[in-house]
Amino acid sequence: MSAGGAVVAARIEPSARREHILAAAEACFVRNGFHRTTMQDLAREAAMSPGNFYRYFASKEDLVLGLAEGERARGARLVAELERDGDRRAALLGIITRYFVSITRETAILRIDIWSEATRNPAIAAMTARGEAEARSWFVETFGVLARSPACDPVALYALLGPLMKGIVVDRALLPDYDPAASVAQLLALLEAGLDGRLPLAPTSSAEPSR
Repeated sequence: MSAGGAVVAARIEPSARREHILAAAEACFVRNGFHRTTMQDLAREAAMSPGNFYRYFASKEDLVLGLAEGERARGARLVAELERDGDRRAALLGIITRYFVSITRETAILRIDIWSEATRNPAIAAMTARGEAEARSWFVETFGVLARSPACDPVALYALLGPLMKGIVVDRALLPDYDPAASVAQLLALLEAGLDGRLPLAPTSSAEPSR
């Protein structure tokens, strides 16, 4: 690490330092993938010595957990901000815009990396499942509030739309020139039909899915 980098690092508060490291990890993981990125690569990206780096994150797993938790926390803050004026429809459209229209390819790649690690690592799986459960709960509750017909089944509607939302993320990551506009427009059309009770949805239980 350069002398200038050391001076900058010394001035950063611990919480800000963690955010700085997580931003460096995100850049490395997107560029090289989780398994090809070494702790030395991460320390170099963050302009820190390896010894100082390990004071904040002991392993790549800790970094992935930090990234997943950061995404979950940002999502919760965004929901709270969008719901502040009590307009649930505006909040719903704002969430869809933020996560599926404005999503960058780098963000989509990182999300897929985290999902991939969740299939192998119990701690990351638990963090991912927590975020998924919170998202499902919010969407189902919001669909129930916005339903315009007693034929609307919020749980069944989410069972339909949830995989489509994930598909948009996957296509954004895999296809460099992918434009999500058409997919999001179809998603919104299905949403409106579902809220009107016009979709032939299979009935589902309101209970949380088994894990």
